[in-house]
Amino acid sequence: MTRGTASSGLSQAPVDALRASAYRIPTDAPEADGTFAWDATTLVVVELDAGGDTGLGYTYSDASIVKLIHGTLAACVLKHDVSEIPAHWQRMQHQVRNLGRGGLAATAISAIDCALWDLKAKLLGVPLVSLLGSLRPSVPIYGSGGFTSYTNQRLQEQLGGWVAQDGCRWVKMKIGSEPQKDPARVEAAREAIGDAGLFVDANGALTVQQALDYAQRFAQHQVSWFEEPVSSDDEAGLRCVREQAPAGMDIAAGEYGYTLDDFRRLLAARSVDVLQADASRCGGVTGFLRAAALCDAHHVPLSAHCAPALHLHVACAAPRLRHLEWFHDHVRIEGMLFDGAPRARDGVIAPDLTRPGCGLEFRHRDAARYLVK
Repeated sequence: MTRGTASSGLSQAPVDALRASAYRIPTDAPEADGTFAWDATTLVVVELDAGGDTGLGYTYSDASIVKLIHGTLAACVLKHDVSEIPAHWQRMQHQVRNLGRGGLAATAISAIDCALWDLKAKLLGVPLVSLLGSLRPSVPIYGSGGFTSYTNQRLQEQLGGWVAQDGCRWVKMKIGSEPQKDPARVEAAREAIGDAGLFVDANGALTVQQALDYAQRFAQHQVSWFEEPVSSDDEAGLRCVREQAPAGMDIAAGEYGYTLDDFRRLLAARSVDVLQADASRCGGVTGFLRAAALCDAHHVPLSAHCAPALHLHVACAAPRLRHLEWFHDHVRIEGMLFDGAPRARDGVIAPDLTRPGCGLEFRHRDAARYLVK
């Protein structure tokens, strides 16, 4: 396709086509955390055409949202100018009012919004980070996996590899499936990573009392981040853990924030030391930047959750960003199916400024065998 330019005028570039498709990619081994187990990840890809170019967005969700995108949300963007992204976003929010703005609807909106931003930057012929306004040239990452289904040997190999090979300053492991085994697992992780930062994630599996007990045990192994020790819906419980956790241990939550109100409640309740936000769930680039603005107003650091290739450009533009999650499943999928997926080097990833938009191209042929019919 012929790429648009700034001189062509975005006001003359209405969205003239929308396509959405779902792909179910098996994991490379059984995976589990404190509240869930899985053997595949579903990727939903959205492509938008305008002005002779194609914008790309995606989310990790359920295949059912393909029908929602085509049947309910497409009319909110088709025939409207690419440049009017806030208006697109608002129309989509209104369109799902009676369905509920969270959950599946939010992931669908997120994929479309990311595709709009990618398309706008491509039509202008610039990397997305240049359109958003860069605050940093690269983003620190932390290796993330360490599933509770892993043996201690596999846990050590994975976490140690992120430190030794990718230069990660921090790594994160899952806990909570069998809490009584976690102190020994944490000790094994510490042996493998030396002085690197060690994070744990319970995915809301524990009670407040359990979380406080294990926080004290984990502190003996210099755990500096305790993610969702209790459910992120329990704002008072999170605050209780945060107020009583050992010094130097941050309490984090927010990955299940779908709307700005979800983030506002966590921040207003002083439930977290670090807020997490996920552009594939919280309304795309638009929603992520709004979450970042909330963090800035509350003087709270922000961490980007998962989908590192999707987050890279907006993470470079977000105030108070601390780091980005280099999540095993998503790094593997993005490397398999997207040209331009970032590679870790010395503990950071950086956008390729020679590529317009988000710098990604979806490899349809490679993905075809995973297509959900």
